[in-house]
Amino acid sequence: MNDRPAAVPQVAGREFFGRARERLSLDVPPALTDPLASGARGDLDLNPTMWERAGVAATKPAAVLVPIIDRSEPTVLFTIRTQELASHAGQVAFPGGKIDPGDETPVAAALREAREEIGLPAAVVEPLGYLDLYLTFSGFRILPTVASVRPDFALTLNPREVTETFEVPLAFLMTPGNVQRRSRDWKGINREYYAIPFGDRYIWGITAGIVRNLYDRVCA
Repeated sequence: MNDRPAAVPQVAGREFFGRARERLSLDVPPALTDPLASGARGDLDLNPTMWERAGVAATKPAAVLVPIIDRSEPTVLFTIRTQELASHAGQVAFPGGKIDPGDETPVAAALREAREEIGLPAAVVEPLGYLDLYLTFSGFRILPTVASVRPDFALTLNPREVTETFEVPLAFLMTPGNVQRRSRDWKGINREYYAIPFGDRYIWGITAGIVRNLYDRVCA
Protein backbone atom coordinates (compact mmCIF):
# COMPACT_ATOMS: atom_id res chain seq x y z
CA MET A 1 0.00 0.00 0.00
CA ASN A 2 2.94 2.34 0.60
CA ASP A 3 5.77 3.44 -1.64
CA ARG A 4 3.46 3.65 -4.66
CA PRO A 5 2.12 6.71 -6.46
CA ALA A 6 -1.37 7.93 -5.67
CA ALA A 7 -4.00 6.15 -7.71
CA VAL A 8 -7.73 6.06 -8.07
CA PRO A 9 -8.92 3.55 -5.44
CA GLN A 10 -10.59 0.39 -6.70
CA VAL A 11 -13.32 0.41 -4.07
CA ALA A 12 -14.09 3.51 -2.04
CA GLY A 13 -17.63 4.62 -2.85
CA ARG A 14 -20.91 3.00 -1.90
CA GLU A 15 -19.75 -0.31 -3.39
CA PHE A 16 -17.29 -0.42 -0.50
CA PHE A 17 -20.06 -1.49 1.88
CA GLY A 18 -21.02 -4.46 -0.27
CA ARG A 19 -17.42 -5.56 -0.52
CA ALA A 20 -16.99 -5.24 3.26
CA ARG A 21 -20.07 -7.37 3.92
CA GLU A 22 -18.69 -10.06 1.60
CA ARG A 23 -15.15 -10.09 2.94
CA LEU A 24 -15.52 -9.43 6.65
CA SER A 25 -17.09 -11.53 9.39
CA LEU A 26 -18.29 -11.07 12.95
CA ASP A 27 -16.71 -14.35 14.02
CA VAL A 28 -14.45 -13.54 16.97
CA PRO A 29 -10.86 -14.67 16.28
CA PRO A 30 -9.36 -17.00 18.92
CA ALA A 31 -6.26 -14.79 19.03
CA LEU A 32 -8.25 -12.08 20.82
CA THR A 33 -7.75 -13.95 24.09
CA ASP A 34 -5.18 -16.60 23.11
CA PRO A 35 -1.70 -15.16 22.53
CA LEU A 36 -0.61 -18.47 20.98
CA ALA A 37 -3.26 -18.37 18.25
CA SER A 38 -2.36 -17.04 14.83
CA GLY A 39 -4.08 -14.28 12.91
CA ALA A 40 -2.80 -11.09 14.53
CA ARG A 41 -0.90 -8.11 13.22
CA GLY A 42 0.08 -4.85 14.80
CA ASP A 43 2.55 -2.11 15.65
CA LEU A 44 5.52 -4.16 14.51
CA ASP A 45 4.14 -5.40 11.19
CA LEU A 46 6.96 -3.48 9.54
CA ASN A 47 9.54 -4.82 12.03
CA PRO A 48 8.27 -8.30 13.01
CA THR A 49 11.53 -9.43 14.63
CA MET A 50 11.46 -6.60 17.16
CA TRP A 51 8.77 -7.86 19.54
CA GLU A 52 11.34 -9.73 21.65
CA ARG A 53 13.84 -6.87 21.49
CA ALA A 54 11.15 -4.44 22.59
CA GLY A 55 10.33 -6.59 25.61
CA VAL A 56 6.57 -6.00 25.40
CA ALA A 57 3.57 -8.31 25.34
CA ALA A 58 0.04 -7.54 24.18
CA THR A 59 -2.31 -9.22 26.67
CA LYS A 60 -5.33 -6.91 27.18
CA PRO A 61 -8.33 -7.50 24.85
CA ALA A 62 -9.79 -4.29 23.45
CA ALA A 63 -12.18 -3.18 20.72
CA VAL A 64 -12.51 -0.10 18.54
CA LEU A 65 -15.21 1.05 16.15
CA VAL A 66 -14.22 2.03 12.60
CA PRO A 67 -17.27 4.21 11.75
CA ILE A 68 -17.80 4.66 8.01
CA ILE A 69 -20.55 7.22 7.48
CA ASP A 70 -22.89 6.32 4.64
CA ARG A 71 -22.95 9.69 2.92
CA SER A 72 -23.21 10.15 -0.86
CA GLU A 73 -19.41 10.06 -0.67
CA PRO A 74 -18.62 7.93 2.41
CA THR A 75 -16.37 9.31 5.14
CA VAL A 76 -14.57 7.81 8.13
CA LEU A 77 -15.10 9.33 11.58
CA PHE A 78 -12.07 9.91 13.83
CA THR A 79 -11.65 11.33 17.31
CA ILE A 80 -8.88 13.38 18.90
CA ARG A 81 -8.04 12.16 22.38
CA THR A 82 -7.61 14.65 25.22
CA GLN A 83 -4.17 15.52 26.55
CA GLU A 84 -5.15 14.21 30.00
CA LEU A 85 -5.52 10.56 29.01
CA ALA A 86 -2.92 8.10 30.26
CA SER A 87 -2.15 6.60 26.84
CA HIS A 88 -1.98 8.07 23.34
CA ALA A 89 -2.92 11.52 24.65
CA GLY A 90 -3.74 14.08 21.98
CA GLN A 91 -3.61 11.56 19.16
CA VAL A 92 -6.10 10.77 16.42
CA ALA A 93 -7.99 7.58 17.25
CA PHE A 94 -11.08 5.49 16.68
CA PRO A 95 -13.65 5.25 19.50
CA GLY A 96 -12.80 2.26 21.66
CA GLY A 97 -11.14 0.78 24.71
CA LYS A 98 -10.79 -2.31 26.88
CA ILE A 99 -13.39 -5.05 26.58
CA ASP A 100 -15.20 -5.18 29.93
CA PRO A 101 -16.52 -8.40 31.54
CA GLY A 102 -20.07 -7.17 30.93
CA ASP A 103 -19.56 -6.78 27.16
CA GLU A 104 -21.19 -9.74 25.42
CA THR A 105 -19.06 -9.35 22.28
CA PRO A 106 -16.27 -7.13 20.93
CA VAL A 107 -18.96 -5.39 18.85
CA ALA A 108 -20.85 -4.61 22.06
CA ALA A 109 -17.67 -3.20 23.59
CA ALA A 110 -16.97 -1.03 20.54
CA LEU A 111 -20.53 0.32 20.50
CA ARG A 112 -20.44 1.00 24.25
CA GLU A 113 -17.17 2.89 23.96
CA ALA A 114 -18.46 4.92 21.00
CA ARG A 115 -21.55 5.86 23.01
CA GLU A 116 -19.49 6.77 26.09
CA GLU A 117 -16.81 8.73 24.21
CA ILE A 118 -18.76 10.60 21.54
CA GLY A 119 -22.45 9.82 22.13
CA LEU A 120 -22.83 7.82 18.92
CA PRO A 121 -26.18 5.98 19.19
CA ALA A 122 -26.08 2.27 18.41
CA ALA A 123 -29.35 2.61 16.47
CA VAL A 124 -27.54 4.29 13.54
CA VAL A 125 -24.69 1.75 13.44
CA GLU A 126 -24.62 -1.44 11.36
CA PRO A 127 -21.58 -3.62 12.23
CA LEU A 128 -20.16 -5.17 9.05
CA GLY A 129 -17.34 -7.30 10.42
CA TYR A 130 -13.99 -7.42 12.15
CA LEU A 131 -10.61 -6.55 10.72
CA ASP A 132 -7.50 -8.46 11.76
CA LEU A 133 -6.57 -8.39 15.44
CA TYR A 134 -4.08 -5.58 16.07
CA LEU A 135 -1.38 -5.91 18.76
CA THR A 136 0.09 -2.76 20.29
CA PHE A 137 3.24 -1.72 22.13
CA SER A 138 0.96 -0.41 24.88
CA GLY A 139 -0.16 -3.98 25.62
CA PHE A 140 -3.55 -4.20 23.90
CA ARG A 141 -5.01 -6.82 21.57
CA ILE A 142 -7.39 -4.61 19.58
CA LEU A 143 -10.20 -6.03 17.47
CA PRO A 144 -11.49 -3.29 15.09
CA THR A 145 -15.19 -3.44 14.14
CA VAL A 146 -15.96 -1.93 10.72
CA ALA A 147 -19.42 -0.39 10.68
CA SER A 148 -21.73 1.51 8.37
CA VAL A 149 -23.19 4.56 10.10
CA ARG A 150 -26.31 6.40 8.96
CA PRO A 151 -25.59 10.13 8.69
CA ASP A 152 -28.64 11.18 10.72
CA PHE A 153 -26.88 11.41 14.08
CA ALA A 154 -25.74 14.05 16.55
CA LEU A 155 -22.71 13.57 18.77
CA THR A 156 -22.14 14.51 22.40
CA LEU A 157 -18.46 14.37 23.24
CA ASN A 158 -17.14 13.24 26.62
CA PRO A 159 -14.75 16.10 27.44
CA ARG A 160 -12.62 13.83 29.65
CA GLU A 161 -11.75 11.63 26.68
CA VAL A 162 -12.34 13.44 23.37
CA THR A 163 -11.62 17.03 22.36
CA GLU A 164 -13.18 16.85 18.89
CA THR A 165 -14.14 14.61 15.99
CA PHE A 166 -13.55 14.97 12.26
CA GLU A 167 -14.26 13.07 9.06
CA VAL A 168 -11.95 12.03 6.23
CA PRO A 169 -13.24 10.89 2.84
CA LEU A 170 -13.05 7.12 2.54
CA ALA A 171 -11.71 7.51 -1.00
CA PHE A 172 -8.73 9.47 0.34
CA LEU A 173 -7.93 6.83 2.95
CA MET A 174 -8.28 3.98 0.45
CA THR A 175 -5.91 5.62 -2.06
CA PRO A 176 -2.56 3.81 -1.64
CA GLY A 177 -0.32 6.81 -2.23
CA ASN A 178 -1.85 8.70 0.71
CA VAL A 179 -0.45 6.24 3.27
CA GLN A 180 3.22 6.79 4.12
CA ARG A 181 5.89 4.72 5.87
CA ARG A 182 7.91 6.60 8.45
CA SER A 183 10.29 5.71 11.29
CA ARG A 184 11.17 6.97 14.74
CA ASP A 185 13.27 5.95 17.72
CA TRP A 186 11.37 4.06 20.43
CA LYS A 187 13.50 3.21 23.49
CA GLY A 188 16.56 2.76 21.34
CA ILE A 189 14.77 0.80 18.63
CA ASN A 190 14.25 2.25 15.16
CA ARG A 191 10.58 1.52 14.64
CA GLU A 192 8.69 1.94 11.37
CA TYR A 193 5.03 2.93 11.30
CA TYR A 194 2.29 4.14 8.96
CA ALA A 195 1.17 7.76 8.73
CA ILE A 196 -1.63 9.53 6.86
CA PRO A 197 -1.37 13.33 6.74
CA PHE A 198 -4.70 14.99 5.90
CA GLY A 199 -4.72 18.76 5.88
CA ASP A 200 -3.79 19.83 9.40
CA ARG A 201 -4.61 16.35 10.75
CA TYR A 202 -1.98 13.68 11.29
CA ILE A 203 -3.20 10.08 11.53
CA TRP A 204 -0.44 7.69 12.52
CA GLY A 205 0.55 4.63 14.52
CA ILE A 206 -2.22 2.27 15.58
CA THR A 207 -4.98 4.22 13.84
CA ALA A 208 -3.10 4.44 10.54
CA GLY A 209 -2.21 0.75 10.82
CA ILE A 210 -5.90 -0.12 11.18
CA VAL A 211 -6.72 2.04 8.15
CA ARG A 212 -4.09 0.16 6.16
CA ASN A 213 -5.64 -3.14 7.25
CA LEU A 214 -9.05 -1.84 6.14
CA TYR A 215 -7.59 -1.31 2.68
CA ASP A 216 -5.92 -4.72 2.66
CA ARG A 217 -9.07 -6.56 3.69
CA VAL A 218 -11.67 -4.73 1.62
CA CYS A 219 -10.01 -2.98 -1.32
CA ALA A 220 -6.85 -4.89 -2.25
